[in-house]
Amino acid sequence: MTAPTTAPAVAQDTHAHVDPAAQVADAGKTVPVQTRSERPHSFDPADFGAPTGREVNWKHTPVAQLKGLLADEPGDDSALSIDLDAVEAYLVPDGDGHGEFFRPEDLPSALAWKHAPRGLHLRIGQGDEIDGPIVLRIDGRDAGKRAFGQILIEAMPNSRATVLLDHHGSAQYAQNVEIIARDGARLTVVSVQRWADDAIHAAAHQARVDKDAALTHFVVSFGGGLVRVNPNVELAGAGSEARLYGLSYADAGQHLESQVYLHHKGAHTTGDVLYKGALQGEGAHSVWVGDVLIGPDATGTDSYEANRNLVLTEGARADSIPNLEIETGDILGAGHASATGRFDDEQLFYLQARGIDEEEARRLVVLGFLSDIVQRLGVPSLEQELLQAIEAELAAVNA
Repeated sequence: MTAPTTAPAVAQDTHAHVDPAAQVADAGKTVPVQTRSERPHSFDPADFGAPTGREVNWKHTPVAQLKGLLADEPGDDSALSIDLDAVEAYLVPDGDGHGEFFRPEDLPSALAWKHAPRGLHLRIGQGDEIDGPIVLRIDGRDAGKRAFGQILIEAMPNSRATVLLDHHGSAQYAQNVEIIARDGARLTVVSVQRWADDAIHAAAHQARVDKDAALTHFVVSFGGGLVRVNPNVELAGAGSEARLYGLSYADAGQHLESQVYLHHKGAHTTGDVLYKGALQGEGAHSVWVGDVLIGPDATGTDSYEANRNLVLTEGARADSIPNLEIETGDILGAGHASATGRFDDEQLFYLQARGIDEEEARRLVVLGFLSDIVQRLGVPSLEQELLQAIEAELAAVNA
């Protein structure tokens, strides 16, 4: 883990983009972490220390709710179960060492690595093309128990598959997911959080996309008291692609968070990030932090990230922070955008002018806003399930 650097009394100039959320914990003593690429990594939980909520990667998170996943104590194997529908899967033996490239960057992730030495390894064979989704259903059994888990999803060269991580029930669950799309692979990974209201879920997804491979990654969060799913994707190979999509619907008292990092490392890589969220009810809170780094060797890159939030009621809050670093001038394009607002009065007027009552007009606007992400899944059965879940959320706000 990188040790903090002693800072002089006066501020120093830096060529890097400065994250506006970065704060100095002890003014004049340490240099704050300014960009996502500078965050420390370690497999040792002791290197991180318990977060206080002042750190750049924790300042929007209610860390007190995470206390069960911040203690350096073993988990309970009875806290959850995993049902697997897979072509080839096996447990990684104890003592196999660290992952191919996964490196924990916060305390829950380091604890998951320490206390879940046996991980589920799902491999799609070279050249295999699997039409239906491979489903891992994860069921929590007790909100009072903690669980740690590790999952490796590996798509071998020129394979094609969709993997669904489907979370239900109640638990306190810290999860590491390592994703590898090898040369020419086409891989879709969908993580759906349909937890009960008392569940706590902290997940780190780290992916590497090799030469001419493509990864489509979805984070869909509806349930859970606190859900924090942070995808970290490295476009390592020339010609690689990543499409990172997110959908969330936060109710009263819910905290739904994603901190997204897309690192363009290889030449001629393509990235598209789009997260959308709706919020309703007192204390409903969503957090999206998007970081894109275009490295010095990522010539010919084309990248864009955006976050859109629709606030449906008073008392709900959406935090949205896009960041962009560019270390080469030879790119096709790069940009970022963020917007949070309420209903579009013109859309409502248009629908009401055609005989649709206000309640139905609002339902149609929200459904149209969120279904854009759902329709990108390419799994008809799951798309239908998620649209029904959105309808159920809308029915609750209109009740």
